[in-house]
Amino acid sequence: MTILKAHTMNIIPSMRCSDMKRSLDFYTTVLDFKHHGTWPDTGSPSYSILSREGAELHLSSYSGDGTFGNVACILIQNIDQLFQQYVARGLNAKAKRDSPVHQGPTDQTWGTREFYVDDPDGNTLRFVQR
Repeated sequence: MTILKAHTMNIIPSMRCSDMKRSLDFYTTVLDFKHHGTWPDTGSPSYSILSREGAELHLSSYSGDGTFGNVACILIQNIDQLFQQYVARGLNAKAKRDSPVHQGPTDQTWGTREFYVDDPDGNTLRFVQR
């Protein structure tokens, strides 16, 4: 009998962006991600690696790397505190007046509390507290 060793699997979302500098500014300034590097350093297209609290997020301006309007769910704790932190850092929660979940943490009928943030290219980060 062969016993397989357990492996750790990390799934890393990649968000398509049209302007890497603008996207990096949003993710690092407003959402407090750490920037680990961009390749190539200048010019377009390019690819960047970000992280926050041990989780990675990649940004790409390459045409074959997804489409605009991607969605990534991020499981967190202390959702109300995080939302207030983002607003203090410049998140415009009033940008999508027709979407309550973009304006602040909302209790969902399926038992989670969530708020959504759209990046400059319309990609959505769904912050979810179970």
